[in-house]
Amino acid sequence: MRVALVHDWLTGMRGGERCLERIAGLYPDADVFTLVHVRGATSPAIERHEIRASGLSRLPGAARHYRKLLPLFPAAIERFDLRAYDLVVSTSHAVAKGVRTEPDQPHLSYCLTPMRYVWDQADAYLGRGLRRALAAPLVARLRRFDVATSTPARVTRFVAISTCVAERIATHYGRSARVVFPPVEVGRFAMGPAEREDFDLLVGGFVPYKREALAVEAYRGTARRLVVAGDGPLRDRVAARAPRNVQFVGRVADAALAELMRRARCLVYPQLEDFGIAAVEAQASGTPVVAFRAGGALDTVIEGETGVFFDAPTPASLRDALARLDRLRDRGGLAPGAIRAHALAFGPERFERELRAEIASAIADARPERATASDPGSDPGSDPGRDPGRAR
Repeated sequence: MRVALVHDWLTGMRGGERCLERIAGLYPDADVFTLVHVRGATSPAIERHEIRASGLSRLPGAARHYRKLLPLFPAAIERFDLRAYDLVVSTSHAVAKGVRTEPDQPHLSYCLTPMRYVWDQADAYLGRGLRRALAAPLVARLRRFDVATSTPARVTRFVAISTCVAERIATHYGRSARVVFPPVEVGRFAMGPAEREDFDLLVGGFVPYKREALAVEAYRGTARRLVVAGDGPLRDRVAARAPRNVQFVGRVADAALAELMRRARCLVYPQLEDFGIAAVEAQASGTPVVAFRAGGALDTVIEGETGVFFDAPTPASLRDALARLDRLRDRGGLAPGAIRAHALAFGPERFERELRAEIASAIADARPERATASDPGSDPGSDPGRDPGRAR
């Protein structure tokens, strides 16, 4: 088969690019289509493919300011001509799923989330008040585009990265989606010691929805110590208001972050994530997670076994959860070995197996007569709904 992989933009290696990397490994000869490509910004496994970027990529400053081109994204993604391909797989959180396809051309959309800028996180990205009012016509236009390109005429089959994303797909698009959790490189993380060091860990991106300020405030006036790794636009502001028992270490290399996760008493996870790879990575180190009860954490954290939840996005609610975590530990709960065993179910082998089955189903839906020739490594008869590692 000739396979086209479509991704919103290739400007760095984040969770979506890790998914694309694994999908690209399933199809070594696939061509990759994207709005903006910064050469060398992604992994060699992606860069070795033929990458075809839209005209937006050639605009001055596009590499850094591509998000400002949001109004142009729909027209740019629809200009790609994919008629020569036997299969289209998009990894989309913006407009990648909006590529034009033929009626019998199978298109599986691995949906990271419906367009977050105009749906669930519009306030975080566009603000409120006058700025939001000025953006209202653009938001309305992008919502129409997002819904119009979600029909079976464009997307044969949706696959979601988490239960909450599947629910958003049903709400915004009126489509059902099976869940295939993203691949997490759990093998990179070693089990930490039974007796952990005297600090909790927060991995920050320092944008509004990450809620670093909430977590930092929860430690004010306590004897606990919090280490904050990561960087982002709001870091200086959060650090300036932090109490002395909170230490900011900045952006750290992958190996150093894995070591912090291995040594920490817990990972503090105050944000609502679509999936949340860091929570699984911490658990792969045997480290429990204190998570806000929403989003992808509901799929990855088992309360009382691999972590605890807090219900309100407030410092007081987080402090209560930290106290419950201590009580569980004092009673012999939250065994590191059991936490790690749970995390191992989210490894890349499972992702590849389940996604192959979903791709086979997409081909069967689009071209029933050709389903058996879909993918040499797939098992079209398998049940794509299995979830052996599904959290409660």
